[in-house]
Amino acid sequence: MYETDQYEGMLAETTTVRGHGGDLINAYIAKPMGPGPHPSVVLIHHMPGWDEWYREATRKFAHHGYVAISPNLYFRAGHGAPDDVAAKVRADGGAPDDQVVGDVEGAMQHLRSLPYVNGKVGVIGTCSGGRNTVLAASCVKGFSAAVDCWGGRVVMSEADLTPAQPVAPIDYTEDLSCPLLGLFGEDDDSPTPEQVAIHERELKKHGKDYEFHMYPNAGHGFFYYHRPSYRQEQALDGWARIFAFFEKHLAA
Repeated sequence: MYETDQYEGMLAETTTVRGHGGDLINAYIAKPMGPGPHPSVVLIHHMPGWDEWYREATRKFAHHGYVAISPNLYFRAGHGAPDDVAAKVRADGGAPDDQVVGDVEGAMQHLRSLPYVNGKVGVIGTCSGGRNTVLAASCVKGFSAAVDCWGGRVVMSEADLTPAQPVAPIDYTEDLSCPLLGLFGEDDDSPTPEQVAIHERELKKHGKDYEFHMYPNAGHGFFYYHRPSYRQEQALDGWARIFAFFEKHLAA
């Protein structure tokens, strides 16, 4: 709970972490000032790239007491405006799943190495980052909580599979190793409500700890205040659920 007389401060900067295959990639990290120990979270950016919204979201978590890091999953495609780099990655077929998982695991290990982190690490992503959150929380051990915000292509048909995405994340459900929160919009077409229901049935089948919330009058990207897709009421409720979920599973 925020108090008007509390000390407040943060440090936010670009850093480097060891990603997939030992590659050194850049990342954005924000941490509250103070001794800690603090809970921590990895933010997996969306398909539009490693952009300003993810910088702001990283600092938002630091403001709420988390050490937060967002790795640049498109590092290997070169540098420039996020939209231009993302377009190049899409043209090349997208970032391979194994590379993404390796980079996210590297960011998690970086957080675990910090002396002011309490040992619990969450993971969150929106859009393709939501998909990759489900993927990473299933393929990597060590996360304590995961949040999927409208991640499309968790449920995939055989025709949807590609060399970069050879396995649907839903097929790893049995290996999901931490509680999962999912936030979705009824008007979304990726994922559709039907695909979310399929995912939910699979989670139930394997006895997983999860919470799914489907918002009416919301579509894809309803957190993005800079886009027409923004839905204020739904976004505020979604953020409240995220912080309550992480407080439950990541607090000391």
